Amino acid sequence: MEDKCHIDMLGLMILCSLLTGSSGGTDIHVFSSDGGNVTLPCDNAPTGCISSMWIYRREQSSETVVLFKNGMKENGIERGERLSLVSDCSLNIYKATTEDRGHYTCRQLEDHRFDTSVYLHVLHVSPSSTQTEIRPNSSFTLSCQLYVYNVCSRYDIFNAEGVQLVWVNKAGVNLKPDPRFQISSSPQHCIITLTTTLLNEDNNTEWRCQITDTTDQVKTSVRYTVTYLAPAAETTQVNLVAVAVPVVALLTLIALIALWLICKKRARADNEAISTLTPVTPPADDVHGKKEDVAYAEVIISRKKFTERHNVQSNNEVTYATITGAGPRDEGL
Repeated sequence: MEDKCHIDMLGLMILCSLLTGSSGGTDIHVFSSDGGNVTLPCDNAPTGCISSMWIYRREQSSETVVLFKNGMKENGIERGERLSLVSDCSLNIYKATTEDRGHYTCRQLEDHRFDTSVYLHVLHVSPSSTQTEIRPNSSFTLSCQLYVYNVCSRYDIFNAEGVQLVWVNKAGVNLKPDPRFQISSSPQHCIITLTTTLLNEDNNTEWRCQITDTTDQVKTSVRYTVTYLAPAAETTQVNLVAVAVPVVALLTLIALIALWLICKKRARADNEAISTLTPVTPPADDVHGKKEDVAYAEVIISRKKFTERHNVQSNNEVTYATITGAGPRDEGL
């Protein structure tokens, strides 16, 4: 079995040598997370990129696409809105996707000996479960895959450079020694999976798939946060509370306005009651010619559709009061 593996590896090395040629240059491997921004270097570029061009080769294709030439972006290129050059002629890719993986070359038009060959690899994480299936006590699997240019670049990064895929928690601790997690990997397919049974406390827990080299330096990583859907009953209760609060506030406001209007109406009615005091002509002398030392006063209280007259007589000994109520028929008097 080991002999067969060595023969396969030797055949792979020969195949890669034939495919890539022997330019004598150094290949640069760049790693990016799915959705992240990445910059591809360009060595020995002239000022202003006036004699530089960026070329892109798709996987399993001999055709190349010119992205930039003489510092200018080519018209009509695919994903052109996400590509740009920086001051040193490096190529910037905004929100890289797995479709951006491939072989990029920064070529110096005056001397091809200074070409920079860059292989872009993109790391992507996906769950095997749908959102509705992600809940406590259920089995959960995350698959992490590194999308590479071709089989030759896969051999280079996993064997020649010692790159490996690992699963870690938020604190960066490797999850493989933890018996709760089952970690399986397939370097020949650039895949590593994490399988576990979810617990209640795993809600909003973050796990990361990352690429490290022989010095444990992290090349890139992708985060995945476990999120549980709220139960239907809890969701309904939250919705009811959200509706009830503004309704209660509105009813309280209406009640306060109604109370204010009632108080205002009562105050207006009280202001309409006007009391006046008018002098009354004293009666004539009695038949004996005797004058009484009596003071007279008439009090008139006016209200809507009702008038009261109060005749008050006073002497030193007795005070007399006569109250006459005017009904609806007396209003004209």
